[in-house]
Order: sequence, then C-alpha cells, then structure tokens
Amino acid sequence: MSALTQDVLWSPLADPAVVTLMPSPDFLSCESPTAPVEVGTPRESPQGFHAIRDRGIATQLLLLPASAASRSLTALIPLDTQTLGRVEALVRFWRSCHGRHVPPDTRMTVQQRRRLRLMMQAADGRTNGASYREIATAFYGTGRVASNPWKTSSLRDTVIGLVKGGATLIAGGYLQLLRHRPRA
Repeated sequence: MSALTQDVLWSPLADPAVVTLMPSPDFLSCESPTAPVEVGTPRESPQGFHAIRDRGIATQLLLLPASAASRSLTALIPLDTQTLGRVEALVRFWRSCHGRHVPPDTRMTVQQRRRLRLMMQAADGRTNGASYREIATAFYGTGRVASNPWKTSSLRDTVIGLVKGGATLIAGGYLQLLRHRPRA
C-alpha cells in the first residue's frame, strides 16, 4: 500500500483529536439510543482498536477493550492540559454523526497552514541544494526578489526563518501541530 493512501493512526497522547470510546456503564441510561457508530477497518493495538470514521469528517477513534461500535458507547476525556482540544474533537465527531454542520478544526488557522506548507517547501528546497535566494524566487517571483539588495532584504530573513521552521518540524516539532495552543 502506498504511503500516500495509508491511514496514520495516532495515540491519544500524541493527538488530542483522537476520540476515545468505551462501553457505557450500566447506570448511564441512554434517553434516546443513537445508531451504531460506523467505523472503518479496526486495527488492534495494546490500547484497544483504532479506526477511522470517514463520514462527514475523518475522525480517528480509539475503541477501548470490550467496546463495540454496535452498542452504547461513552467518550472518555482525561482531565489534562489537552482537555479542551479533546472536547472540541468530541463535539466535531458528535455533530458529524448526527448530520449537523461541523465547525472547522481550530488547531491551525488558514494562515498557519499556508506558512506550514511554505516551511516544508523551503526545507525541502534547501535539502535539495537550493540557495535561500532561489527559494525566495520560487515563492515570491524574480521581480520582487530583485527589487531590494539581497543581503538586507526582508525576503531573505523570511526564507531563512521558513527553512529553520521546516527543519524544526522535520526534527519532531510536527507533533506540536496536533495540539491546541493554550489561550492566555
């Protein structure tokens, strides 16, 4: 199977957007039972079964041992530093299951996604031997790069920052993309 089509399954410790489900305790009565949760092919792990629900939005699920998508399930949300991100993921999953409008994932803005793409392209270009000026030309065009002296150009500083940011992501910093930034 191609790496481009392979599902990436994360631990809930690494990705707070993984929705963890477990059997509902007997004392929790369901006022209105919901339809069974439709999941893709479950993959066994020491934690339970990981699956992707790909209806509405793609959501990674972790079904703890003794869980079955066909019976009443309860979400497990640890009270830790990522609780708000886990609650948001659960709300998005619940809305998707019930055919409601699903708000966008707030972990990254459109601007952050664009910068992330530029960082990865810049790091890739640098790894393949491109100079900072060549990367700037590819991103911003020849005219804009030539309009200022290169040594003092703000584009030069921007490209150097993009390359450094991309290198940080490649070295493992990408895991921070899965988390919400704490609000002040």
